[in-house]
Amino acid sequence: MDSISRIIRSARLEGAVDVRCLLAGTHVLDNPPGAAGQVPFHLLLDGDCVAEIDDRVVDLHAGDVLILPRAGRHRIRVVADGPPLPSGRHTGDSVTTLRGEDAPAVDLFCGHYTYQPGAGELLFAGLPDIVHASFGLGAGSPLHPLGELMRSEAALDAQGTGALLASLCEALLVLVLRGDERGAPSTANLLTPWTAVTDASLRAVVDAVVNEPQRRWTIASLARVAGVSRATLVRRFSATTGMGVADFLTRTRMIIAADMLTTTGRSLDDIAAGVGYRSPSAFGKAFRTITGTTPSRLRRHAAANAR
Repeated sequence: MDSISRIIRSARLEGAVDVRCLLAGTHVLDNPPGAAGQVPFHLLLDGDCVAEIDDRVVDLHAGDVLILPRAGRHRIRVVADGPPLPSGRHTGDSVTTLRGEDAPAVDLFCGHYTYQPGAGELLFAGLPDIVHASFGLGAGSPLHPLGELMRSEAALDAQGTGALLASLCEALLVLVLRGDERGAPSTANLLTPWTAVTDASLRAVVDAVVNEPQRRWTIASLARVAGVSRATLVRRFSATTGMGVADFLTRTRMIIAADMLTTTGRSLDDIAAGVGYRSPSAFGKAFRTITGTTPSRLRRHAAANAR
């Protein structure tokens, strides 16, 4: 399995569409802070919007996806031509639609991803505050078929729509996290999530760590994998992703460890060795530093929630 698929599957996320906005005129959609364990996203399929996150502004155009891993309060301003127009809310079996009285100029899906403590939480914690991908909707865009299926299912709102939309939301996250030539995600500071790096030397480092977390990796050995000097690797990785190489190494190991803790019965000794630690105590210290809890507590919490 490729490295990005492995990490995303380890996260065991659930996606959902909260509301579809079919609007004309000018509107302000106020989004309160997300609930614990939730990360909001917005998918714009028609029109233009402006996202206001704290003191930052992100322009959104058709074919854009916005994911906010820190789940803070934010606003979406619909900037279609015309004065503010009234809208009505229709709640279906699976999809709630906010619809204006006129023909819509904006088609916006607002939803969220839910994660449990562990791998999913660590995945989002390692991403930039704002992840913004621009795929467009023209021929060849990977978002075009996905967006059209989301539209048709939301309009149909039939048996199975909720499950299908959840799967499409997960596919949307994969598109954003892996990026491509057309939709490589970035942030307001032009950072790229480590999942989407395209630099061949950095990609080699990412794949090496995800596929072989048990190896005794050092910055020097990872620099050899990248084919560059230690200083070049440290500088380039940080400048591209906003994350240090050592932090990336530890966080990725903890994502994989958290998945093993919550989905297998492997011993702590075995898991520690499986992610490159010589002893359970060294592993436990690193795990506690990154997650704020111990491996045993996380395992008990996951078992309790599974009952």
